[in-house]
Amino acid sequence: MRIEACGVCRTDLHVVDGELHEPRLPLVPGHEIVGTVDAIGPGVDGVARGARVGVPWLASTCGHCRFCTSGRENLCGEARFTGYTADGGYAEYVVARAEACIALPAHRDAAELAPWLCAGLIGYRALRAAGDARRVGLYGFGSAAQLIAQVARGQGREIYALTRRGDAEAQARALALGAAWAGASDAPLPVELDAALIFAPVGALVPKALSDVGKGGCVVCAGIHMSDIPSFPYSILWGERRLVSVANLTRRDGLEFVELASRLPLEARIVRYPLEQANEALAALREGTLAGTAVLTVDAPGRAGAAARS
Repeated sequence: MRIEACGVCRTDLHVVDGELHEPRLPLVPGHEIVGTVDAIGPGVDGVARGARVGVPWLASTCGHCRFCTSGRENLCGEARFTGYTADGGYAEYVVARAEACIALPAHRDAAELAPWLCAGLIGYRALRAAGDARRVGLYGFGSAAQLIAQVARGQGREIYALTRRGDAEAQARALALGAAWAGASDAPLPVELDAALIFAPVGALVPKALSDVGKGGCVVCAGIHMSDIPSFPYSILWGERRLVSVANLTRRDGLEFVELASRLPLEARIVRYPLEQANEALAALREGTLAGTAVLTVDAPGRAGAAARS
């Protein structure tokens, strides 16, 4: 497929900075890929040349293990991941397995769709893990939290946003997107939560989130990488509170989220970078200076320079 845009995700940064072990090297990073089908391999059905598709984190699975055959292919032991163990989207073209691709609306801007392929999908899986929770806390208010806050509000849930202390901009953004409350992650909440979704890779937030949810509540760790979780008293877990993680995504997640998102006026705050400035985009993410999600854009084949490699 010919790439139109590719989001820059914190997972890319973990790969580039060596925080995720055993990436396939050399490697083209990037797993929030939006583009158009340029050529189709033999035996491929259900996709046409010129179609707008997205390539997410899950690149391929074995198809026959107990996880794949039960709709949990996100846990497949032989899975390959885009931009980690398979080449990704910091490039002009990418080869992807047709069954891993997700049809995307052709009328929307490619750069605005890019965050759907990871932030949206992982946020959606985390929200699904929370069940029918009505009062939901979002710990960290980056791209995933911003998208899923809008989805949750569309479902009639109450959202409580917890950000870095002093991050008035993120808190204002959360309130503008319909949050009932926004404040620092170490601040007391005005209500007891039914569920907490942790998007920030900070293990110390886990005990805080467990303290914030009521009996029967759920704390969902949504990141692929997190700092160590400190010890905590059993009393904040007791009462049938649950602590779970989400890993990768399933094809069902992709199909359901895109169908849902296509019906909502989702707003993704993005910062565009040309492909040749991939390193600058990663540096801005590393330094915390981005005012939105960085998205690499490719104007036309042959004009964007060589693919970025880590």
